[in-house]
Amino acid sequence: MKIAAMTRNILLLCLVYIVLSSVETIDIIYHVNEEESPYTYIGDIAAHSNLSHSLKHQQQTLITFTQLQRKVSSGSHLFNVTRTGKLYTTQTLDAESMCAYNKECSRTVKVAVRKEETFVKVIKIKIIIEDINDHQPEFPEDQIKLEFRETDGKGSTQTILNAVDKDISFLNSNITYRLKDKSKKFSLSIFKDFDDLPVLKITLKGMLDREVKDNYILQLVAKDGGSPPKESILNIQIVVMDINDHRPKFSQKSFNISISDTHHISSPVFILSATDLDSGKNGDITYNYSQRTSSYTRKNFKLLSNGEIFLNENFYKDKQQKYKLYFEAKDNGKPSLSSTVMLIINIINNQNNAPTINIDFVSPLTESSTSVSEASKIGSFIAYVMVTDTDSGPNGQIKCNIHHKIFQLSNMGSKEYKILVKEPLDRETIDHYVVSIVCHDMGSPPLKTKKQFSVKVTDVNDVEPHFTKETFQFLTYENQKVDFPIGFINATDPDLGDGGQLTYSIINDNNNDNIPFQLTKYGFISTSQPIDREVKDIYNLQVLVKDNGTPSLNNTANILIEILDKNDNAPYFTFPNNDPYNLDVHYHPHSKKDITILKASDKDTGNNAFLTYGILRSNDKKLFTVNSHTGVLSFSRTVYQNDAGTYELQFIVKDGGTPVQSATTAIILTLFVSNDTSPMLTAIHSQSGNNMNMTWIIIIVAAAVILSVAIVVSITLCVFRCINHFNNSQTTKNNPKFLSQTEMRQILYQTNNPVAITRNAEEIFSRNLQSINPKTSYYPEMEQPANEWKFSTTPRKLPPVPQHYNKDVADSLAEQKCYNDSIMTSNNLNNTLPSQKERNRGWSEGDITHQTSGTSEYSNYRPNIPPTPKCTQEQETYLEPV
Repeated sequence: MKIAAMTRNILLLCLVYIVLSSVETIDIIYHVNEEESPYTYIGDIAAHSNLSHSLKHQQQTLITFTQLQRKVSSGSHLFNVTRTGKLYTTQTLDAESMCAYNKECSRTVKVAVRKEETFVKVIKIKIIIEDINDHQPEFPEDQIKLEFRETDGKGSTQTILNAVDKDISFLNSNITYRLKDKSKKFSLSIFKDFDDLPVLKITLKGMLDREVKDNYILQLVAKDGGSPPKESILNIQIVVMDINDHRPKFSQKSFNISISDTHHISSPVFILSATDLDSGKNGDITYNYSQRTSSYTRKNFKLLSNGEIFLNENFYKDKQQKYKLYFEAKDNGKPSLSSTVMLIINIINNQNNAPTINIDFVSPLTESSTSVSEASKIGSFIAYVMVTDTDSGPNGQIKCNIHHKIFQLSNMGSKEYKILVKEPLDRETIDHYVVSIVCHDMGSPPLKTKKQFSVKVTDVNDVEPHFTKETFQFLTYENQKVDFPIGFINATDPDLGDGGQLTYSIINDNNNDNIPFQLTKYGFISTSQPIDREVKDIYNLQVLVKDNGTPSLNNTANILIEILDKNDNAPYFTFPNNDPYNLDVHYHPHSKKDITILKASDKDTGNNAFLTYGILRSNDKKLFTVNSHTGVLSFSRTVYQNDAGTYELQFIVKDGGTPVQSATTAIILTLFVSNDTSPMLTAIHSQSGNNMNMTWIIIIVAAAVILSVAIVVSITLCVFRCINHFNNSQTTKNNPKFLSQTEMRQILYQTNNPVAITRNAEEIFSRNLQSINPKTSYYPEMEQPANEWKFSTTPRKLPPVPQHYNKDVADSLAEQKCYNDSIMTSNNLNNTLPSQKERNRGWSEGDITHQTSGTSEYSNYRPNIPPTPKCTQEQETYLEPV
């Protein structure tokens, strides 16, 4: 006997040690509402089980999931697990039939994980069934009968059965009562029993007289606390007689026991015991399951009428860690009374598990990824880590670490950690990180778990836009149509989203209220109205670029647009200022040959303002001539007495533009000749001799001019060839550009070549196209893409300068191509020199060269006259499609 007692004590100590050293762990927890339709999706076991870390060396596509269950007929399972790990319900879940009152309603599903046919692990999934208010309070019967003895005095009570709400949550099953009694003889009293169950009593307010009234009809309304609330009515019939007023009682409100997972089904788990003060049938007690015990739990246990509880044959070890059962002790009185007790059964198992890592992100993207702003400061909290290991001793002691240059793991104690930012973040440098956390226990051998997650660095608008140039320079001609393209403004911004979306605009100030340009938000500049160079020839603008981030960042750059001239203004005479103009000329033998100076002006510039003068209508005597460049009107021969009289002269002035524009004026000249002047007959021989001398002079001067021009042209061509040779040699190194207008003019002036340099439209396009996207054509007339245009040279004749105009040659003036003209010295320019304003249009001091001998008081004035063009051709650079 002593040996048997010692053996029993040793077994009991081993059982207690096993219970205390092993606790079943749950891998995944899901929630689902009761009464949901069948095949309701619950969760993805594959995504939530962290198999990608524990099976990091295996292919995920070969992993399958199988629900572990006992072999029963189809349709009896509550849940279904697909091969890919998706968890669904198989039928409508009823929390009232599955779980106990006011306790967590849950089920555990075990899922076997296999790689092909090889077993990997078993995942334990806890599914919590949430209760809804789908039941109303229910009395055991719709109508009951109570008995009072007529000898009972005031305060006598009769106990009635309370209503039961099948809902298992506290609010949905919390019942309040209200008694309806028209006789005012009874009241309702509610007490709490030792197990906190409500006890309903009908209390007698006064004496009853059976001979006056032998029964009463009352209504008891039971209402639950759900939303919306539900209620039921119990009809109570009171008869004056004795009743059974005692109910069975348990010694405790609840019992908590533990059994091993190896407990044999033939041994009782627990024996219920209750007492009743009544005698006879009122004291006979029977035991049954309470309505609070779910049908699922009942299937695992077997209850005998004497109160013994056994494991059922279908009970599997490790199926569930804890069970809650509710039992009812009921007497055989009329009406019968009962009481309820709760029994908690803990199943002890012994398993050794690796640590489990759970990460909760501050800004989660998925289960295994999070986002962090690049503006996060050092020490910013991004995730919370909880490590679980239910093993005891060293097997349950955990150490975790993270090896990363940007993030760090900080211990919070009690197997809790936080992940912090260790170094500054810059999305423009690195926008994505992969972080791994490794945890292992201190067992032998240690079990290790690794969990990996990714961190996406989100963008903030921290970089301002940057222009590709400080100043954007463009050239365009005046009088272009509206929306004529000028060029593109370019800026860059490495930010993403709205922070990298740029918008351009022109900064308008008080000095540029009427800007003839428009700038799209994408940076394309075009004309908004026709441009008049004569009003303004250079526009200095400022462009603003800003991104769409919050806050928005911006930058500025300069735009320089130079307006080139077109021949859109005709010349006009400033002297004479009347048409016709009356001029009296007094001639005597000592008078100079120059009469006056015709003066004209032109608002254009360059060749468009290069003016030449001529006579459209003179007289038959061929007495007058006008210098085509200076506008000096003079006598073309010797004046005689019979030349006196009135002459109607018509003059023309033309510019050098294309097309040529002109203006005319008339002078009525009255010539007075003194008597000292020789008559024509006596001066014929002299005149002939003078004409011969003049002819030789003209021939000599013309030959000298031709020779000088030939020398200058030769030197110029040599200079151009040297420049082109130098540019070609530097092409692969420096990516040469065209010579600027100032550089070309300096080269020509160094060679004493006064040819005027002007830009043309092709050169402007070749420069502006550098800033225009070659993929987009803004010139419909160009059939070739912008990047397929090349530069070539082709001869173009310079505009001719007309000779002296007279009546005989006026009709053939338009056809004349080549000519020579001598510049005559003026000795009577006193009142007819150009003003300073007119000098800017075609005159400048110090630019007149004299080809005749002699000096005058105006010899320091030189009109800005281009050289007389010869029958030569100049090379002109322009754009030509390949």
